[in-house]
Amino acid sequence: MEKKVFNLLILDESGSMCSIEHATVSGLNETIQSIKHAQELYPEQKHFVSLMSFNSEGQKYHYDRTPVSEISLFDGKDYQPSSCTPLYDAIGSGIARLRRFVEDDDQVLVTIITDGLENASSEYDFKAVTSLMDKMKSMGWMITYIGANQDAIKTAHDLHIDNGLEYDATPEGVMAMMATERKSRGAFYTCMSECASPEEVKKKMKGFHFFQHDK
Repeated sequence: MEKKVFNLLILDESGSMCSIEHATVSGLNETIQSIKHAQELYPEQKHFVSLMSFNSEGQKYHYDRTPVSEISLFDGKDYQPSSCTPLYDAIGSGIARLRRFVEDDDQVLVTIITDGLENASSEYDFKAVTSLMDKMKSMGWMITYIGANQDAIKTAHDLHIDNGLEYDATPEGVMAMMATERKSRGAFYTCMSECASPEEVKKKMKGFHFFQHDK
């Protein structure tokens, strides 16, 4: 049974990310490699990658539902941290854009990475984002929130996101965080591979605690 898997990465590109820019780009490349590996390991999984970075100057799609087999390395040339953090707008628009292409039997993993809190959104507010999180979770989407310079577990909970992870905004902290995320991502893909039907996947994902699978 072929399973389409959409991997949406929503990445902070605000000015405070400057100090961890290179580590972030390096970590993203390792994440892309882990998605490639999953597709090789589980041939029934067809992986697509969307990578959107954001700041108050706008949003950039470095990949947009691109088959992972067509991606080599993310060179980071268009990733230039500056300005503020419209986090709610990024989450809302990133999910709304992908949602138009996702069918009921598809699986989605959304990964939100930021080193700061919301401070510049104009289209989506807190209530709109929490309502959206509830809606997407009811459809079986797996959503994770990874944050620095904050209590990321509490922030995730406040946003109605069940899976939160905190990291240190240093190059070493970024690499440790990315390693944890990749291990959990691998466990997520393995869990999907063990399911015989789309219905079983959706049911199993509801009880899947993402960051408890990093050991």
